[in-house]
Amino acid sequence: MILLGLVLVLLAGGAIALVASEETARYILFGYTFEFDSLGMFIAGAVTAAVLLLGIAMISSGSRRTATRRRQARVARAEASSRVARLEEEKRELQRKLEHEHETQPEPQSEPADRLVAGGVEDPRRR
Repeated sequence: MILLGLVLVLLAGGAIALVASEETARYILFGYTFEFDSLGMFIAGAVTAAVLLLGIAMISSGSRRTATRRRQARVARAEASSRVARLEEEKRELQRKLEHEHETQPEPQSEPADRLVAGGVEDPRRR
């Protein structure tokens, strides 16, 4: 959007420069000759001004949109960083609690080697 606005501003600026550099109302552009009367010059000037204003509006709109996107990305990065810091702190706290539990728990007595994950003992008859 910014690029298109810049192109429109440059086109309008080129038209203004072309009109300012000529002494007559006859203009040669890309091999074509244009000759305007006073009403034609007024309409061409109005169109040029409209194109110039449209280009400026597009540049402004694109700049605002880009700034909004950057602001949103900055906020998202800050939130993600904060979330990661909270998770790391929670992880450290859980590690401290786990270490504390291991230090305070008595050594477990030897358990049978065939205990299942759920805590039950495997039935040898089921094999």
